[in-house]
Amino acid sequence: MRITPGNILCHELIGLEVRVKQYTDPKLIALSGVVVDETLKSLIIEESSGRRVRVFKANGVFAFRLPSGEEVDVAGVDILGRPWDRLKKNIEKCGV
Repeated sequence: MRITPGNILCHELIGLEVRVKQYTDPKLIALSGVVVDETLKSLIIEESSGRRVRVFKANGVFAFRLPSGEEVDVAGVDILGRPWDRLKKNIEKCGV
């Protein structure tokens, strides 16, 4: 299934480019890079310099760049949980 703005919650986030749009710590706003890992409550973002930063999902709003080049804003609270739990939670939206 192709990843689209309507089904991003049903897909793997690892490997997607991401930018922090809003965050409780102003120093992390505009942080950008590639999602290299995901946990229950956080994303690990690797910047172009190679530095890895852990950001907590619930504290922010993230702009993910899809393979098509389109950018999608996602509230961190909507992606809380493990990827497989996110699929179960959003199964109706996923069309599975």
